Amino acid sequence: MEGKSKDPLNGVTLQKIVESLVDYYGFDTLAELIPIKCFISNPSVKSSLTFLRKTDWARKKVEDLYIKSLSKFSKD
Repeated sequence: MEGKSKDPLNGVTLQKIVESLVDYYGFDTLAELIPIKCFISNPSVKSSLTFLRKTDWARKKVEDLYIKSLSKFSKD
């Protein structure tokens, strides 16, 4: 168990995080949960990734929502 990380984000790309959240919530609900322009105005995975890679505070919010939602993903 020495090489196993307990960080749920270990090995998960930002693209995988965004795609998982969009698949589960959709952009409308994501925009309500995290009101940032890339989810509100003409949303796409590509534009969201561009914004989130440049904006640490927004990326943190998305990563936190992903961690909180992991148990919901596995139930579907």
